[in-house]
Formats: sequence, C-alpha cells, structure tokens
Amino acid sequence: MKYVLLHSAQFDRSDLDEALSAEEVECRALENAGDLAVERQPTVLILDPPAMDLLARHHLTAFVEDGGAVLLVPGDVGTSTPLDLPDEFFAAYAEAGMEHRGFLIALRSAFRDAASRSENQRLRKETAARTRELDELTRIGMALSTQRDYNTLQEMILSQARQITGADAGSLYLADASDTLRFKLAQNHSRPEIPFKEFTIPIDHTSIAGYVASTGAPLIIDDAYFLPPDVEYSFHRTIDQKYGYRTKSMLTIPMTDHNGDVIGVLQLINRKREFESKLEQPEDFDEQVIPYSPRTVELVSALAGQAGVSIENSKLYEDIERLFEGFVRAAVTAIEQRDPTTSGHSERVATMTVELAIAADRAQTGTYRKLSFTREQLRELRYAGLLHDFGKVGVREHVLVKEKKLYPPGLALLKQRYAFIHRSTQRDFERQRAEYLEKNGNGGYEAFLTDLTRRRDADLKRLDRFLQLVIQSNEPTIVPEGNFEELLRFAELSYKDLENQDQPYLTTDEVRYLSIRKGSLDDTERKEIEDHVAHTYDFLLRIPWTDELRNIPAIAYGHHEKLDGSGYPRKVASRDIPTQTRMMTISDIFDALTASDRPYKRAMPMERALDIIKYEVEGGMLDGDLFTLFTEAKVYEAVQKGLSRRITLA
Repeated sequence: MKYVLLHSAQFDRSDLDEALSAEEVECRALENAGDLAVERQPTVLILDPPAMDLLARHHLTAFVEDGGAVLLVPGDVGTSTPLDLPDEFFAAYAEAGMEHRGFLIALRSAFRDAASRSENQRLRKETAARTRELDELTRIGMALSTQRDYNTLQEMILSQARQITGADAGSLYLADASDTLRFKLAQNHSRPEIPFKEFTIPIDHTSIAGYVASTGAPLIIDDAYFLPPDVEYSFHRTIDQKYGYRTKSMLTIPMTDHNGDVIGVLQLINRKREFESKLEQPEDFDEQVIPYSPRTVELVSALAGQAGVSIENSKLYEDIERLFEGFVRAAVTAIEQRDPTTSGHSERVATMTVELAIAADRAQTGTYRKLSFTREQLRELRYAGLLHDFGKVGVREHVLVKEKKLYPPGLALLKQRYAFIHRSTQRDFERQRAEYLEKNGNGGYEAFLTDLTRRRDADLKRLDRFLQLVIQSNEPTIVPEGNFEELLRFAELSYKDLENQDQPYLTTDEVRYLSIRKGSLDDTERKEIEDHVAHTYDFLLRIPWTDELRNIPAIAYGHHEKLDGSGYPRKVASRDIPTQTRMMTISDIFDALTASDRPYKRAMPMERALDIIKYEVEGGMLDGDLFTLFTEAKVYEAVQKGLSRRITLA
C-alpha cells in the first residue's frame, strides 16, 4: 500500500526522506488550498503554521470527511487547537521541537489512521454505490411492472440496461414459438441513423444471441473482433463497416420467465467510461470503451430477470386484452345478428364518443377546458360505447326489428280485408242490379243503374282512401306527427263477413298501432325496447371489470337519459348523468338520425340531424357545451373517414 503525505512548502522534510521510502510514501507540497485532496491512497496532512495560514476550517473538514488524516504540528508548545477544531479531529500530534524518532512515531500513527479512514471511506463508497444500484434496480423494476404497452416496455428494458451499464448500444431479441429469436429492437447512441429491421435467427450456437438463448448463460466478450478460435459462435462486421462503427465489448444476457425458460436475449455493446459521450472517431473506441465487469453482469442479470417477468406479464395482459376485445366484438356481433338493420351502430357510437372525449380533452376554453382523459378512461369509454346496446338481446325479436307501425302479418290482413270488402261491394252491386231486373224488368232501369253505379263508385273510392290512409298511417315518423280523426271515422265503419256478421274496418289494436304519433312502437313495445338499457346494465354488472374499466356499466346505463329528467329508464336529472354518458347520448342520437341502414326511415341529412339535436339542447335535454364541441370538432367526420380507435393501455 502506498501513502500520500501532504505538507506546506515551508515544511522541512529532509530529516524524513531517509526514513520514508519513496516506494511507500509519496510526498507533495501544498501550493494552495486546491491541492488538498484525498485520492485512492491513504493520505496524511502535516498541519504546521504555514499550512494553517494556507487552509481554512472548511478545507480541513472536507479533507477529513473524504478520509484524510491530520497530523498537527503547532508552532509552539501550548498553542491552542487551530481553527477551533476539537482534539479528536486530529489523528496524531507532534510537539514543536520533538525529536526525530518521536515525530516518526506520530507520523506512523497518522498513517495507520489514514489507512483505516481510507478503507472505511472505500467501504462507505462501495456501500453507497451498491445502495444506489439497488435503488435503481428497484426503481426500474417498479417502472417495468407498471408498463403495459408491449413496445414501450421493450424500449424501456433496453434503455435502462444501457444506462446502468454505460453501454453505447444494445439489442433486444425475443423468442418465437418456432425455436428462433426475433430481432425486435436496437438502440445506438453514437449511430442513431443505423436502420432497424426485424429478422429471425435460430436458437443454436452459430450466433452470439442464439448461443446465449441456447445455453441460458451470460456471455462476456471484451472484443468482438478477436474471438477465441475455439468458440462456435461468430460476429459479423457488416453493419460496423457500413456505418463506421466498431463493436468491442459485449455483454449478452438471457431473459427468462417465472419458469426459468428463456423468452429473450438482452445484448449490450461497448461499455463506456462516460455514458453520454459519443463514439465518433476511431480513437474514441480505444479511449472510451471498456470491458464489462462482473458487477455489471450481476446488475444486468438482475434487470434481465425483472424484464423477463415484465415481458411475460405484458404479453399475458396483451393476450387478455385481445381476448376481451374479441369478446366485445362477439357481443356486438350478437346484437347485430338479432337486428341486422342497425349493423355498425355500436361501432359508430363508440368512435364518435371517443372522438368527442378527445375534443373535450383538448379544449382550451369553455366548461370542459379542465377536463382530461387518460388512455385507460378512453378505452373504458370505447368499450361502453360498443356495449351500450347489448341489452337488446333480451328484447323479443319481432319488436326489436319492427319496421312499421303494423307487423307485416297485420298489414297483410288489412289488405286482404280491403280486397274482401272491395269484392263484396262489387258483388252487392251485381246482386242489386240483377234483383232489380228480375223484379222490375227494364222499366226505370237506366235511372236505377246510374244511381247504383254512383253509390258503388263512392263506396270503392272511400275503400281506396281507407287502404291509402292505412298505408300512409303505417309509416313511422321521427318526430310526433299525425291527425288520426279520419282514421277513427273509418274505424266506426263496418262490413259483413262470410257469416253475414258485422265487422269493423279497423280493430281496436289496429287503431292503436296506426295512431302511434312517433316511431313504430306503441307504449308497450316502447317500454320493452327501453328495457334494453336495464338489460345492458344488468349484463355489464355481471362482468368482473378491472379498476380501469369499472365505470363501463354506469356510463352505458344512462345513454337514453336526458338532463331534464325526461329520459329513460330511470328518468334521472343532469347531476346523476356522467359526462361520458352525455357524450354517448349525443353520439347515439346523431347516429340514429343519420344512419342509412334503418328500415323505418330514410337517412337524415347531417344539417337536419344537427338541427334536431340543437332543438333538444335548447330544450334542456342535452349538454349544450358538449354539443358545441361535437359540431366544432366535426366529430362525425371520424365515422365518415372510417376512423376507429383501438385504445390500448400505456
């Protein structure tokens, strides 16, 4: 062990030079306070009066804290402790005029104290470094465990591994099911322009990454250009030569899952003395690149273990997400198969609702300027939009797909009734004409026939009006319409059936259906359709949602509620309707008005649909601020452009 002895320029060490071996002690004279430093060797400062004049208390304190030892040599016996430092601050004490042997004894005592301090300082630094490394690994582990986006996770694993080892470049390989490694990611601080392209290599001993994946053991290479002649793997210099790079030190570590199976390989290239430096010139590789130490292997192995589990968890989460996405799609398909006429409605509503939420998130002014949505909340909103009508599977199919006010068999029956009455009228005309001729002959026949024909034509004209009115009344309307007085007058008319019994032109049920003022459903049928919201809510409540998706049932539940309490099924007011639900309501109404696939109505022009929604906004039924965002951001264009956001967690 070599010691360092610091002293003032005025200190006479001629008597010490013979006693101190130059191989054991390096003597240095202090020119200024900046020369007072503790390096790796145990260091002693001879504090005599000239040194006291040169140094301040804080210089000495920093020196001792760094592990140095102080030998106090006051100018006169009895001089007070310099700079008001406590006695225990000094490692040894030499009185003025002390004989040579006594001074050496004090100096050796100071050297022993310096050696002890140096070792303690080394241990403290090593402990602090280990603590920092553990803290860093813990931080990285926590970050990896919370990262769910698969691609972001890969980037994070490689960048963190490079940072804790000082690696200039690195690569990430993931195992495929076909016993191959897929080159998934590359980073290079000095040559970011090197292009990345995925490819696969076999898991065998021909390549470095394949060798590590095959053996499951780390591999340290000090210089990739000079591999031992007996190794099976090789290194190809093609990329280096093309982009002026020089691969030297390499550390390749396997990543394993919880079963210990290799799921990937982490490869780090060119460990640098200074992480932020760039390797630009050939001499930079010689000056900056150093081998990977055993400690870096330990660190990266620990990181690789965390990374392997994180990748496994991320893939599992992605598989679950894909599974759930498939379930949602299957649920939407089930709805659309029961009611093919509304195919695409759920997707369009989900798309517009998410786009409206994004518009609200970006708003700089207005009521919702402070509103923000996380990726998880947008995903939750999208699923709520896709599933908002799932409860329709609980509605009777003939009610669900009812196009007109009358069911098809009902209209067919009315047309048959019309034909029967029409034929009966013609039959009565012929019967009355024959009876007249039989009874009265030709006398007055022309006048009788003229009057009979007039009455028959009037009856047939009225009958034709009856059928026309039935067909006209059978058409549903979007807004409340219709004056049914004429229809009710026809309901009072009767005809003779085959058994000569009086029957009404229209039955009570037929009058009820044809008198529906809006849409195609009567009160009972409408209540059954409206119950689909409750069915949706009950169904969604049965799903064990994650915390990020737990609000889906509540969001979907209120999509037919209105701010003034006039909606259904609960008739709740604005304070009980979530903002996400208000967004969905506007999107749902807009799509219902403009959809071209509804059999009971024609697609409404966009401007007309917006006017109708504006009317409901002015009536206090819909959120005006959200409707303003809907129109200003032209949210509906997302559907026209075929945009559909599949939102994944990040």
